[in-house]
Formats: sequence, structure tokens, C-alpha cells
Amino acid sequence: MRAGDDTGSLDRATREFMAARPRLFGIAYRVLGSATEAEDVVQEAWLRWQRTDRTEIVDPVAFLVTVTSRLAINVAQSARKRHETYTGPWLPEPVDTTRDPQLGAERAEALDMAVLFLLEKLNPVERAAYVLREAFDYPYRQIAEMLETSEANTRQLVSRARRHLSAERREPASPEAHRRLLEVFLAAAQNGDLATLEDVLTADVVSYTDGGGIRGASRIPVVGRLHVAKYLAAFAPRFWPGAQVREVEANGRPAMLVSSGGKAVALLNIEASERGIERLLWVMNPAKLAPYVASLDG
Repeated sequence: MRAGDDTGSLDRATREFMAARPRLFGIAYRVLGSATEAEDVVQEAWLRWQRTDRTEIVDPVAFLVTVTSRLAINVAQSARKRHETYTGPWLPEPVDTTRDPQLGAERAEALDMAVLFLLEKLNPVERAAYVLREAFDYPYRQIAEMLETSEANTRQLVSRARRHLSAERREPASPEAHRRLLEVFLAAAQNGDLATLEDVLTADVVSYTDGGGIRGASRIPVVGRLHVAKYLAAFAPRFWPGAQVREVEANGRPAMLVSSGGKAVALLNIEASERGIERLLWVMNPAKLAPYVASLDG
């Protein structure tokens, strides 16, 4: 009888966990900017859920979200040191959002690559508070309990994160304008068309390439319209001939996946406003590209 009770309890625990899993992954991914690390956090949350006396848990989802949030903060604190010694710019690991556009959230907030990149500059607790409030719509009181702080401090954490994003980011272009700018930019970059590149790039545009140290990837950001346009024009003859380009979706936005010899070599994302392209985000690190490409073809 007891064995049957144990089995039934574990079955129920598994169902509860699997129902919450998209939300747990969505929280961990937004806090960490890494799908690989987010999966590790979710797996650890599952192990803790199995070991917990679940008869004491009134709200399983709230318990799991709390565990996941705290685990993600801990991982983010150690990841921050690794990112400081990373070779070249560090960009978030892209995710395919075609199956789950919100990535387990109430809103698709804090999912855009450019937003995740900016959130990286906040401390992990600020990031978690912002994600739980803006993407998952948790009340301040509940976020305070999850993060073991006061409600007043939680409001300050979210407010600081909002101010940081608004100071660093202009109002995004509409989805239609975003796609048009991406397509025009891509054609100009492939052709080394300086005039068109200068037309679509903002004066203070920045191009970031995350190559993780691979050969040929710029290890410093390229800043300013003229510098970026000239860099791309010089880059074109070596990079584009023989390349295949496929429009994909990454983090809720259209992106371009560039392959050569049947192997993915870059994922291009842009941040665009009504002024034009504000940031170019090139993910070239094979360790970040491989899981994304596998998810597209899976």
C-alpha cells in the first residue's frame, strides 16, 4: 500500500513539475542569458522537488519558482566572474521561440537578445526581481518573499532595472520595420555597400561579436556608423561568398542564421529603433550556436 502511495505521490509530483517547467526555464533563462545553464538550474530544481516533503507545500508552482529563482541568482553570481574573463564580448545564448513565443511567461518581456544583453549589466538579484515582475507579473509582495527581501526593496530593485533599460535603450522599431531593416542591412553587408550600410545604421551604432575566442571574430566592439560600415565592407569578401543565409526566429525576433559548408557559423540579431539599427549582435561561438541550431531542426 505504501509503495503504491509513494508511486502515486511521485507521479503527482512529476505532473506538477512538468506543468511548471516552461515557466521555470523561462525564469532561469532570462536571469542567466544561457539556455544551457537554465536547463541545469531546472534540473537541480527537479532534484530538490523530489527530495522535498511535498505534504508541507501549499502552492507547488510558487515553491518551484522560488527554488528556481534562488538557484538562478546563485549561478548568475558565479557566471558574472566568468563573463569578466571571457574572450571578447559576451552575448546571451539564443533560443528558438517559435514553439513558445512567451517562453513560459505572461508576457514576452526580457526575452529580446538586446534586453538580455543589457540586463547582464545589472546584479543578479535586480535581474531576477525585474524578470519576475515584468515577464511573469508576480506581485511585489510575492517577489519579496521569493527573494527574501522587503517589498519596498523589491520595488526599488525593479525600478532600478527599468531605469537602466530605459537609459540604454530607445523605443524598439515595429516588427515590420525591424524585419525590413534586417533585410536591407543583410543585403548591404553581403555586397559591401557602404552607402546603404551608413543609411540604415545609427550614428552611435555598436557591433558586438561573441566568438568566444574563435579565429576571425572581433574581440572588441566596433563603434560608430563609419567604423562599423567600413568594418563590414572589409569583412564582406572573406565572409559572405559561398555562405547560405536562412531567416529564423531567435528570442521572439527575426534573425539571420549564416552557414558555410553546411555548418552554422553566425547568428545575426539586430536592435532597431525608429532611427535605424542601434546594435548588431553576432553570435559566432560554436558552443552557443550548436544548441540553438539543434532546437531549430529538432
